[in-house]
Amino acid sequence: MRRLWLALPAFLGAACIAAAIAIPLFLVPQLRVVPLDLDITSEATTVAEDGSTGERFPARVFDRCSVSEPRAQVDDAHLSQQRRSVIIEPSDRRQATLQSAQTVQIDRLRNADGDETEPTMAAADAARECDDGLLTANIDRVSVNRTTSVPNGTVSSLQLEAAPEGVNPQDVSVELPDRQGFQYKFGFDVQKRSYLYYDTNTRQDIPVEFVGETTIDGVTVYEFSGEVPETDVSSLPNAQGQAALGTILTMPASWWGISGPGVEPEDSVTMHRYATATRSVWVEPETGTIIDGMEDQHQYFRSPDQSEDTPAPIRDFQMDVLKGRFKWTDETVSNQAARADDYMGQLRLGNFWLPLILGIVGVVLLGVWALLFWRGRRSDDDDTTPPTDDAETTSRLGESRVEQSPTAPADDAAGGGGVAGAAGAAGAAGVAGAGAADRRVGGAHAADPWDQPTEQIPRVETAPESETETTSEPSADETQRYRRPPSE
Repeated sequence: MRRLWLALPAFLGAACIAAAIAIPLFLVPQLRVVPLDLDITSEATTVAEDGSTGERFPARVFDRCSVSEPRAQVDDAHLSQQRRSVIIEPSDRRQATLQSAQTVQIDRLRNADGDETEPTMAAADAARECDDGLLTANIDRVSVNRTTSVPNGTVSSLQLEAAPEGVNPQDVSVELPDRQGFQYKFGFDVQKRSYLYYDTNTRQDIPVEFVGETTIDGVTVYEFSGEVPETDVSSLPNAQGQAALGTILTMPASWWGISGPGVEPEDSVTMHRYATATRSVWVEPETGTIIDGMEDQHQYFRSPDQSEDTPAPIRDFQMDVLKGRFKWTDETVSNQAARADDYMGQLRLGNFWLPLILGIVGVVLLGVWALLFWRGRRSDDDDTTPPTDDAETTSRLGESRVEQSPTAPADDAAGGGGVAGAAGAAGAAGVAGAGAADRRVGGAHAADPWDQPTEQIPRVETAPESETETTSEPSADETQRYRRPPSE
């Protein structure tokens, strides 16, 4: 169990360090993709040329009911543009298909006489009259690569009219081939250079150039702007392969208000609808989120025949169909800025903070494990090392024990006057000399003095100095004589 607890910090530390390495390499790339739960609603309104929102009628629109009147009419208006983008099938880990429904509504009108009205919109399944508040509507569908946000061609279509019940929406949609530009989201790591942007109204990719860097609601953004070239909208067919309704209009010259040399009031004049625009977007560069948008739309009728054979009054004639500057509302901008900030927070957490915290925790845990391991090894070494005998202490212990032994009888100390006394004295002297020699070498022959029983022999009194100096080791014969058995 002790080893298990000792290994736990090492395991957790290694796991933290492995996670700190793996998160930026494997988890963060899963965040740097178009989310499959994307659901964005944006709103824009027409504003004055200087961008102010106080003007009540900053736009111009063609009065569709005037086709039944003697003269064409163009009214002042205030318009709103709404767009909702969601993810639909087919979508998977490689691609995401976006469906974006967009409408342009008339909030209020003011005619040439100064009369103001607020048009209403009919129900979705009801017939629409010429004075309906819905000006235009379409549904765009496009599949994009989830990593790059670039269209991949799986789905690319534009629905221009409502699909009756039981009719496949694809049957009332037109295909948009060779689509390459961004539209609802840029890719990640946006650079200060030009990109392609797709314009739905003219169905073409346009280049948008980097304009500058600024800050919106605390978020750093790059501004891009591009011009949509003049396009004959009647050349963009509907699902039936024909010019869309309202893109070609033939009326008398008097209805158009054209007069001059070479033109009679009753002359039929055919006009085509043209469109041009200037688009500006503000993009958060790390995530590619579009924070703000503005577009100057201008659609108008003019003659498609600009040759010299066409009378000048007709060649030079132009009548507005839609003219206005649409700018995202403050609420939409705030929502997009908050969305981008939250997205950047997730990326920063995965790229920097989470690996940093896990790395520090991992190093600390490995340090704790190393300290516990070192202390455990040291404790084991202390438990298994035998005690070291001090030679001097052992020698003194032996001497002490010998000194405390009972002394020999007095007659033996005096020699006893006989052979036994001499032999005892000689033997004792020899043993004492050997014991002293052993003690001088630090008891190298035994760790415990009691392992040598000869040291338990009572100590013999030291002889006088004169006798000690003349005392010598007994000869071999004497030793043999002293060791002769008593029977001899």
